[in-house]
Amino acid sequence: MKQQSITSLPLSPEEERRRRMIKYTIAMSVRVLCIVAMLFVHGWWLALCAAGAILLPYFAVVVANVHADPRGMTVVRPGSVEPYRPEPGPYQTAPQQPVPGSDTPEPGAEGEPR
Repeated sequence: MKQQSITSLPLSPEEERRRRMIKYTIAMSVRVLCIVAMLFVHGWWLALCAAGAILLPYFAVVVANVHADPRGMTVVRPGSVEPYRPEPGPYQTAPQQPVPGSDTPEPGAEGEPR
């Protein structure tokens, strides 16, 4: 069985959100640079900057919404863990099981109304 470690756990939601926001911010910064560059360039560079300014928002959203864990590991559930069931203490008694052949009839037995 693989030993569970803290490094194999997925990222916390806050950390994952922070990483996605950083990716989105970088992409939008490049878009702003494309828009500003459109004022100063000519020819094919103008078309390239215009394409970047138009297409980058779509790709930025797609890239930011990808939930990728850089560790690439899945959480492994330990197989030998059993639920905790406390044993009865000295002042507690275990539930009594009916003893076969006792005087108390079971419900629904012959001679007893149903």
